[in-house]
Amino acid sequence: MKKTFKIILNTIPRPILIRLSYVARPVLELFLKGDTFTDPIDGKQFKSFLPYGYGKQRNNVLSPSTLSLERHRLLWLYLKSDTEFFSKHLKVLHFAPEQAFYKRFRKLKNLEYITTDLNSPLADVKADICNLPFKNNEFDVILCNHVLEHIPDDTKAMEELYRILKPGGFGVFQIPQDLSRAETFEDDSITDKKERAAIFGQYDHVRIYGRDYFDKLRKIGFTVQEVDYTASLLKEEITRYCLAKGEIIPIVYKN
Repeated sequence: MKKTFKIILNTIPRPILIRLSYVARPVLELFLKGDTFTDPIDGKQFKSFLPYGYGKQRNNVLSPSTLSLERHRLLWLYLKSDTEFFSKHLKVLHFAPEQAFYKRFRKLKNLEYITTDLNSPLADVKADICNLPFKNNEFDVILCNHVLEHIPDDTKAMEELYRILKPGGFGVFQIPQDLSRAETFEDDSITDKKERAAIFGQYDHVRIYGRDYFDKLRKIGFTVQEVDYTASLLKEEITRYCLAKGEIIPIVYKN
């Protein structure tokens, strides 16, 4: 199964994968039903999760029911416990909306929920993150997760995110991050897709962020909170939910 998933992920365009997943999901749920692991997003239990990864694959990380990964389940738990996201009236902009969240967030009556992306079939607004068609100070919450590593001019993208966030609002800007690196690494001279996947984690990533990511956001003007939500969970919960222990959620605020 691991080899099959790797071939699928590296040969089928993402928009088509999204559509195909709606057909495959019920079969996967039935096949992997059990009581070892739990997806906190929908509460369903499985004997195992699926492997995932464009470069090096990670085992037991993709939920068969919501198609969530470690970062999605971690963010769901954080939003549920530490924010008013599910109760307060908020205008939300969600970049590259993930299937694990899209329908659930769309149904929340307290949210004015808008999605945006250049290519995603789930996007309401087709837009370039470096030139957004939104007003200054428009959104209470911005979700922009695993997007910036694809953007050549991430400084311009961050400036646009800052511009459209309301004072007093917050954003979640998760990225693939190597916390052992002090500085972010980029190298445009690496053009081979396999080599890029091995170095950057995915062939279409343009950098691997280091610990300096947080300071870059601060230089844009954001107040940044580096949240290790797994530190508040029991070891058994981290295992049951298939989370990545020590993963940092970057929460940004505009004063």
